[in-house]
Amino acid sequence: MTNSLLAPITVASLSSFFDSNLWDVIRNLSFFFIAVLWLAVAYWVNKDARRRIEDPWLIGTSTALALLFPFFGAIIYMLFRPPEYLDEVHERELEIKEMEARLGKRVTRCPVCQVDIDSNYLVCPVCTTRLKQPCARCKAPLEPLWQICPYCEAPVAPQETVAEETWERPPHLRRSR
Repeated sequence: MTNSLLAPITVASLSSFFDSNLWDVIRNLSFFFIAVLWLAVAYWVNKDARRRIEDPWLIGTSTALALLFPFFGAIIYMLFRPPEYLDEVHERELEIKEMEARLGKRVTRCPVCQVDIDSNYLVCPVCTTRLKQPCARCKAPLEPLWQICPYCEAPVAPQETVAEETWERPPHLRRSR
């Protein structure tokens, strides 16, 4: 019996609430915040598209999509946007060009201290590791597999192994174990 008495009171109180000025303020503020959120999402789509897309027509299309279809347009943009920023793409391209240039130069490194060395060095200038054997006649650096000097045509004596056993590392290159 109490439920039947409360039902008309609840309906009447709800009806009076929706007719009040408080409801008008809450409704208007809600519409205002939804409109601000909608414009903020469209602004974010525009800003994100400018960081990811080079074509100005695609940037404008994605922004218009976010404005014309509130919230749903931004979701569509997020599904089809490029996965990385233009700065990352350009940085990766520069790194690839640098790697290609490094491979083209054929930079060699010391096997002990990993410093860049010239291919004509006999000894590493940093850690004094013997890198190549000199020719007995012209003193030109010889590759390990050569059997004759290409500069003076002198036969190459069997190469001594690079003296890791006889060479002692300087203290600053020793590894602590």
